[in-house]
Amino acid sequence: MNPAVYDLLIGLAVVLFAIGLAGVALRRNALVMVMCLELMINAVVLSFVAGAWRTQTLGGAAMSFFIFVAVTCEVALAMALLVLLSRRRGSLDLGSAPELKG
Repeated sequence: MNPAVYDLLIGLAVVLFAIGLAGVALRRNALVMVMCLELMINAVVLSFVAGAWRTQTLGGAAMSFFIFVAVTCEVALAMALLVLLSRRRGSLDLGSAPELKG
């Protein structure tokens, strides 16, 4: 196996995770934040797949499948909550919803 491909995949996963982290930290729109969280999760899944490719096992591929199943449920719930928030507040800006602050 070519280690350069593994390094490229891990580098891409790091870049995707950093973009997602910056989006979550800098944006105030809840929809954009959910999309950036999805980008971060996809970066983690890419690292699992790269590890499975490097070791020639199915463990990383199986783990990525289970992660995608869990993430699909999470996105469905997050979108339902965002629809309720936008109907109640008229905006998806998290600064306009002080009851969401911990």
